[in-house]
Amino acid sequence: MEKDIFFTPEGLEKIEEEIEYLKTVRRKEVAERIRVALGYGDLSENSEYDEAKNEQAQVEERIAKLENMVRNATVVEEEDLDKDTVNVGTHVKVKDMDTGETDVFDIVGSAEADPLEGKISNESPVGSALMGRKLGEVADVEVPDGVLHYEVIEISL
Repeated sequence: MEKDIFFTPEGLEKIEEEIEYLKTVRRKEVAERIRVALGYGDLSENSEYDEAKNEQAQVEERIAKLENMVRNATVVEEEDLDKDTVNVGTHVKVKDMDTGETDVFDIVGSAEADPLEGKISNESPVGSALMGRKLGEVADVEVPDGVLHYEVIEISL
């Protein structure tokens, strides 16, 4: 059985837009490449045809993967969230108890994670350690260098 995949409404919309793009634009582009490559004759020595068929397989695989994610999606709506507890869909500010530095994270489902944008997965070491924490609580996060101690100093939606 597939596990639920958590999405914010915005994250699910991005996935649905990508599916639409792949189906309406990329499929046509790849089909055209295959059609052109077929015109080159002998398929046994036609690298353009082989490349186009491989690309077609990748596009179809990506569509299938995204559609499966949407089928198993659990959308976390803002009105369903407890604004006093860290959860998927919350914006959390933490203070490193050892260095005094602060970090801000958006907790999202694994399919939406983008650490460079501060969006961390609820399944990541930091995300899972913060899940369920309340204001003032400390989360201990095991990382390769040891253990980080993050105090939750702000939670917002």
